[in-house]
Amino acid sequence: MPNKHQLILDVDTGIDDAFAILYALKSQHIHIEGICTGFGNTDVAQATDNTLRIIKLANPGYDVPVAPGASGPLERKWGGSVVHVHGDNGIGNAELPPSNQLPLEESAADFMIRKANEQPGELILVTLGSLTNLALALEKDPSIRGKFKHVVMMGGTVFSHGNVTPVAEANFHVDPEAAALVFKSGLPLTMVGLDVTLQAKLTMQHLDWMDRNARQDCREVVEFLRASLAYYFNFYTRVNDFIDACPLHDPLALLVAVDPSLVKIQTLKAEIECSGSLTSGMVVTDRRPHPLRGNDVNICLEVDAERAIGKLVTGFI
Repeated sequence: MPNKHQLILDVDTGIDDAFAILYALKSQHIHIEGICTGFGNTDVAQATDNTLRIIKLANPGYDVPVAPGASGPLERKWGGSVVHVHGDNGIGNAELPPSNQLPLEESAADFMIRKANEQPGELILVTLGSLTNLALALEKDPSIRGKFKHVVMMGGTVFSHGNVTPVAEANFHVDPEAAALVFKSGLPLTMVGLDVTLQAKLTMQHLDWMDRNARQDCREVVEFLRASLAYYFNFYTRVNDFIDACPLHDPLALLVAVDPSLVKIQTLKAEIECSGSLTSGMVVTDRRPHPLRGNDVNICLEVDAERAIGKLVTGFI
């Protein structure tokens, strides 16, 4: 598929996942080969249903298969949906009509394996939730570690604070064993974590501008985003003291997957801590002069936030 980035998305479709999916499906430069779903922001059934409804809203003009995945972590008990962040339905309690599309009977892990083997070296996998589905795929077929063009992960933090514990970010904290397996796998990994996503904030002024300028086929999309993001804005006002603004964690990871020039990246030896009530899910980087621990991970440490947000909001006009 010339001139198009071929992506698989792995999501736990909450508010910012929905934004990322809609941007990708409306982009002329991206082709979504499929979407895998899992637990996290909400449960896997709700994430799958949200994803199908969002595909219907986007009306991308091509089929986008949806493969349901893991319902919980590899080894731990899942704590449940984060309703206080993403609402009762995962998408800020915004309402979308149901879709007639059915999810695949194939699991997310099996879908990843099949696509990696069918299109070796062609696909970028963008993970916007836990790394459980990818870990399950690697356990089942370790050969796929050499068959993805790249894996871009929204998760983790190095120098910024965490958002679940002082040092841990939600996607890695919810299943640290899966994250640890992926970090050790040898896959080509880029981590888009809180060091950069907290710098890329969408404001109410951006939404107002999108309202005024959205192209006709994106009017309903922008209306949905405004309704959904209202819940997110309220959460970030309470927790981060952001006024009429929110970070766009998942959309930034999607942007980096197709335009790495938006960020400054440093390759560091990194691994995931799996123990400790405060440190479980923490990204530990070995920054000694002669690092010995961990595997090479490309970590985003700076972002051109204005250009990134500009790309997102103009994607719908």
